[in-house]
Amino acid sequence: MSASRSSPTCRSSPRPIEAPPGSKAGNLALITLAQVLALSLWFSGTAAGPGMAREAALPPGFLAWLTGGVQLGFVLGTLVSAALALPDRLDPRRLIAGACLLGAAANAAILLLPPGDPLVILARGVTGLALACVYPVGMKLAAGWAGTRDAGLVVGILVGGLTLGSASPHLANALGGLGWRSAVGLASLAALLAAGLILLARQGPRHAPAPPFRPGLALALFQHRGTRLATLGYLGHMWELYAMWAWIGAYLAASFAAAGSAASPALASFAVMAAGAVGCVAGGLLADRIGRAWLTIGAMAISGACCLLAGPAFGAAPGLVLALCLVWGLTVVADSAQFSAAVAEASPPGLAGTMLTVQTCLGFALTLPAIHLMPLAEAWLGWGGGAFALLAPGPVLGCLAMARLTGPNAGR
Repeated sequence: MSASRSSPTCRSSPRPIEAPPGSKAGNLALITLAQVLALSLWFSGTAAGPGMAREAALPPGFLAWLTGGVQLGFVLGTLVSAALALPDRLDPRRLIAGACLLGAAANAAILLLPPGDPLVILARGVTGLALACVYPVGMKLAAGWAGTRDAGLVVGILVGGLTLGSASPHLANALGGLGWRSAVGLASLAALLAAGLILLARQGPRHAPAPPFRPGLALALFQHRGTRLATLGYLGHMWELYAMWAWIGAYLAASFAAAGSAASPALASFAVMAAGAVGCVAGGLLADRIGRAWLTIGAMAISGACCLLAGPAFGAAPGLVLALCLVWGLTVVADSAQFSAAVAEASPPGLAGTMLTVQTCLGFALTLPAIHLMPLAEAWLGWGGGAFALLAPGPVLGCLAMARLTGPNAGR
């Protein structure tokens, strides 16, 4: 009975597609552009928040939940997606396109609501739910085009594009910002465009059909040594990454003010986060040469050191503080794509999408306490007293996990 039930799933799974010569770069460009456009839904709340605050008195914590609501919805969405193995059972392009349409509609619904309305946070949660079928599924789609010698670079380019998008609200604020309604509307239009673009992409030659569905497929992440250790390393990385991104602007503003500098913290924050895009591409090139585990260990060691140095550097000459933060921004995300590439390579055949979704779900769930810890740490210790040092245990533990993947039997 179980065989007859599972066989339709197996037959309906997408088959590997042999790509025509010369199509790899074009398809990767389509996938990356569609992902960047779709992920603008995530960043639209960040860009819209200050404008909402100028227009109306917002409830306490409202601005934080413009981003937190998306992340909470994202975690819930990845849980459901992984439990049902959707990224491997459905055509990833159609799954992404459908999610883009849902996210665009939920985001546009904010335009019909007054600033501060609790339904705005609900709409942000639905947006996050939709993005759960965009980001990790796009990783799987890109990994299908990766060769044995360029997997790190392929996924690094994708994450680099997303990193640049993450920095864009800081640039918008530095240039005077956008009206919040314009920011929200443009993000929804971008997601609609992403839905169309992703349908033009082809699945790469390394795409594999999913095995017959059975409950508990998502647990395979913990049953394989390679995927388990790479995910533990990823969790250490994520403890640091989003908390640093969320609070680097506040740190730079306070540090420049303490030094009596008129330098723009918004522009500096954009430069620090945008440096991560360069780090992702450079990290991908280097990982394909020296190995993913060594690249992640090196990146986390440097970014962890920056966590510890941020306190002593606070209030120093703006050039010195900015230089330290640029190194931090370069390395804090340079390894991000390599955790995903490592999981994709070590996953059971046909389950890369599900494994990546579980990994992403766990990582983003961990970002919530890390982000909300930082204002408490700043109030307790101060930026100069080492508030950012509380992020350093993440990279340390991540290095220890990835060190176990450097041996001859690393992925077994």
